[in-house]
Amino acid sequence: MSVYTTVGRAELAAWLEPLALGALSDFAGIAAGMQNSNYFVTAGGVRRVLTVFEHLTPAQLDFYLALMAHLAARGIPCPQPLADSQGRYWRMLAGKPAALLSCLPGTDIEKPSIEDCAQLGATLARLHLAAADFPKPLPNPCGAAWRETVGRELLPQVNTDEYGRLLAELEFQATQDYSKLPQGIIHGDLFRDNVLWQGEQLSGVLDFYFAGSDALLFDLAVVANDWCVDTASLRELVAGYESVRPIADDEAQAWPALRRAAALRFWLLRLEIRHRPRAGAIVTIKDPDHFGRLLQQLCLAPAELPH
Repeated sequence: MSVYTTVGRAELAAWLEPLALGALSDFAGIAAGMQNSNYFVTAGGVRRVLTVFEHLTPAQLDFYLALMAHLAARGIPCPQPLADSQGRYWRMLAGKPAALLSCLPGTDIEKPSIEDCAQLGATLARLHLAAADFPKPLPNPCGAAWRETVGRELLPQVNTDEYGRLLAELEFQATQDYSKLPQGIIHGDLFRDNVLWQGEQLSGVLDFYFAGSDALLFDLAVVANDWCVDTASLRELVAGYESVRPIADDEAQAWPALRRAAALRFWLLRLEIRHRPRAGAIVTIKDPDHFGRLLQQLCLAPAELPH
């Protein structure tokens, strides 16, 4: 269960008072998420989600929570943080920063259809456009500089086979300049478990805590690597995206390299958790080899953009 910080009922009730929501009637830990402590909280008859942030800085919290409020106000189905009378989205609880957010309906899906991929593509493009006027974005926390730094640091720790593949990919990515592509705020982590559905309707986009400014099409590459198991699903994902935001020619040319960069990003993240676990962190160690194999496939058979 992703509850690393225990919250007592009395201290939670006191923390909720400035939000003027009514009496606390129930709260329980949520067995989802890897980075933060999460609780369902019912107050005034309405269930919401309490997140206690384990590692984020105040600047990151200000950015992520304000971004979600900005997107929600523009019709993007994402959690909306509740502000107190002073306009604060987060305050300290049990010694950690915490925020209360709206609870979205729906569940995630394991095997999306091509229609689901099309709907997700359109939603992602709308998210990109809705975020275009958000002030003072932070850079992608796992962008090109992070990938180069962490990749080089991990080279002495990986096995011989991984070493050769990782070094080759780092050298390839060093030849790419994504900064000249259309830029904006990306979600950065839009895997299947971060999207909710009610029946056939997309009802929620979750977990914005890897968001930041980067090449917009990198975001679509992250989605493609997790959601699209064949050419048909990829074609519908891209068509859905382009129904809202057409993809430029230079983006299309960079697509094969962006797919590789997205696979590298998650391969590195999982290798880092395996080889350099954060002190005191309790996380689920996912198999890095999945993205290592995907990266190898993308190198051997570059995936052109179907647009």
